[in-house]
Amino acid sequence: MSSGSVRLRKVGVCSAALFATTMLTGVAHAQSNNQNTALEEVVVTAQKRSENLQDVPVSIQALGGEKLEQLQVASFVDYVKYLPSVSFTTSGPGFGQVYMRGVASGGDGNHSGSLPSVGVYLDEQPVTTIQGALDIHVYDVARVEALAGPQGTLYGASSQAGTLRIITNKPTTAGFSAGVDVEANKVDHGGTGHTIEGFVNIPLSDKIAVRAVGWDVRDAGYIDNVAGTRTYDRGDTDPTNDYTINNNSRVRKDYNRVYTQGGRAALRVELNDNWVITPSVMGQVQKTGGLFAYDPQVGDLKVTHFYPESSKDKWVQAAMTIEGQVANLDVTYAGSYLKRNDETNQDYTDYSYFYDQVGYGFYWTDNAGNLVNPSQYIQGRDRYRKESHEIRIASPQDQKLRFVVGGFYQKQKHGIFQNYKIDGLGSDLSVPGYVGTIWLTAQQRIDRDKAIFGQAEYDITDKLMLTAGIRFFKAHNTLVGFYGYGTGYGSTGERACFKGPVVAGSPCTNLDKGTKESGNSPKVTLTYKIDDDKLVYATYSKGFRPGGINRRSTLPPYQADYLKNYEAGWKTSWGGAFRWNGAIFMEDWSGFQFSILGANGLTEIKNANQARIKGVESDITWAPVDGFTLNASAAYTDAKLTANYCGATDSAGTPITTCPVGSTAFPDGPQAPDGTRLPITPKFKANITARYQYQVADYDGFWQVSVMGQTSNWTDLRLKEREIIGKQGRYSVVDFSTGLSKDSWSMQLYLKNVFDKRASLNRYAECAESVCGTQAYIVPNQPRTVGIKVGKEF
Repeated sequence: MSSGSVRLRKVGVCSAALFATTMLTGVAHAQSNNQNTALEEVVVTAQKRSENLQDVPVSIQALGGEKLEQLQVASFVDYVKYLPSVSFTTSGPGFGQVYMRGVASGGDGNHSGSLPSVGVYLDEQPVTTIQGALDIHVYDVARVEALAGPQGTLYGASSQAGTLRIITNKPTTAGFSAGVDVEANKVDHGGTGHTIEGFVNIPLSDKIAVRAVGWDVRDAGYIDNVAGTRTYDRGDTDPTNDYTINNNSRVRKDYNRVYTQGGRAALRVELNDNWVITPSVMGQVQKTGGLFAYDPQVGDLKVTHFYPESSKDKWVQAAMTIEGQVANLDVTYAGSYLKRNDETNQDYTDYSYFYDQVGYGFYWTDNAGNLVNPSQYIQGRDRYRKESHEIRIASPQDQKLRFVVGGFYQKQKHGIFQNYKIDGLGSDLSVPGYVGTIWLTAQQRIDRDKAIFGQAEYDITDKLMLTAGIRFFKAHNTLVGFYGYGTGYGSTGERACFKGPVVAGSPCTNLDKGTKESGNSPKVTLTYKIDDDKLVYATYSKGFRPGGINRRSTLPPYQADYLKNYEAGWKTSWGGAFRWNGAIFMEDWSGFQFSILGANGLTEIKNANQARIKGVESDITWAPVDGFTLNASAAYTDAKLTANYCGATDSAGTPITTCPVGSTAFPDGPQAPDGTRLPITPKFKANITARYQYQVADYDGFWQVSVMGQTSNWTDLRLKEREIIGKQGRYSVVDFSTGLSKDSWSMQLYLKNVFDKRASLNRYAECAESVCGTQAYIVPNQPRTVGIKVGKEF
């Protein structure tokens, strides 16, 4: 270790597997409050019932509520650091894309893109939307569970590669409890922030209880928008025709501030000894300003942008869970309705400069024919509506044969409105009804899913158990509306309309398509229990992701992609003070969906043939002496193409794999040849946390050190685009915290990113890399942050 930074060196499959399976993570919390060396039991509900983590033959990592507090976890980017099988990209709060086990092709997250490959659940309800899962503030949470590998049997279409579950604390009639936490922090190179959080649990009777939670968070900014100019060249010999803009009115320090407010309320009603109803509602408003990326050509944590940049993410989810018994069968209903509204403002001058001006010379005019400032900016509005319903029946768990069967229905609506503006643009060049709009997207996307599922377990012997399950599904995807220019420019847009407006706010309709699919996803697991503390298992499972519609009408629909998973794992405890779990896996990803930005910045999705992913993931928890606990986890992932990606499909949407260099259709050969590493996921990702708890006088004290790191990765599959946009380097960060508590009071000091290391969480260009690639942006981790937190329980 040099200057506190862990050097992550390249390792081969064998050495990485050996390291991962002999040293790694148990992010499942295992430190008991009385500082006994015995590890406490971790309870999970990954298989739709409460079970000891060590008895579940699934690769699961669980961060308990106490562990989440110890690690200063408040949001998605905080807890994902401690889940080595999980990788992600982000452009800012509320717009992250999550991946598991290397099942990532890059380019997802556009409003007209593929469905996510990882499902995110809040308690029993899915909260995944097209542009990313909800960025839920983590407070008063029982645990976060990460289920690696296809979970399609019990969790459905958006759990092709895995599932993340956020389990909240529920109301209880056991007694009154409440708490409040106040935090202040300072970010290096940035401003100050604060957090105010609180919860209360009130038994209203011996059968009814209510729990309410609230938070108010201000995250400091650390990206500066610095002064600069941009000159558009008319493309002729007269320099007076050039146009220069500046951003003097938009210069800001600590540009990317975030303000989050939200709350949650739940009611528990015990109707009788057998039936319980738990209605709940949760909502959050998150406002951001500025950009969460910097331009390395301008400077570290600096950018030069010219138009407003902001977002407002407002959502509310109402949910209902009903649990009861009919005869000796457990019956559960879980339903929810999610309403999410996003409003965004985006600077789009990179597209104006590199695509319009550099490619053609700028040419936009007003009604009098005078040239106008060609700079573009985007005003966006997304309206999500999502309802889901699931009912399932489970047999008694003390029988030799156990089963769960159920049905699922989900409908997602996404209203898309993207207004690309040029100030002063003439009405004859504008989209009808929108003066100053050069391009308009006004569409409605609907994704419908229906499924029936079942899973059974049978004890062949006292030590050997067979698990088998299957999910039959139907998916229906439609996309209707308008996209493109007005009649004054281009061949798309209004000139391509074939009927009047269907979507409110659109001038007419030039897109109305749908696609339907059906299939099944099976799972078979054989589990052998060596003794009460150790088991091994082998699993075959299959995950799926539905296909959909390309909004470029000349392209065929993209087809569903499938993931076959072959896995062997182990769950072991040794002497009560040491826990070691892990899994080795191989996954075949066939016809995977790959999205790019094509001409005019339109998302194009094509199926991209085959990939194979091999890896190992492991975790340990060790409590060698009273008060000291060591948690460590890691994953090695080798994800590569097993066929050429040529960048084209036939008329049916089937990917073409033969594209030799020099051929007429493919003079440059494949865009990504067989053996190319898949993007996003690092080969190696690991973390380790050491915590020591002690007593001094009447106080309970602790200190804690965490180290997280990963190797390098690419953000694009295609080789040419990789050369343009660049590679994300390896990185490691260190966090430290210490604190004291007495009775109902607690205080802790923390230092995140102790050595102020700059990690790249994403690299991107604002339009197609082949056009805007020289203007690349880097989304960094948060710089070094020091904070103090005080809590009081009642």
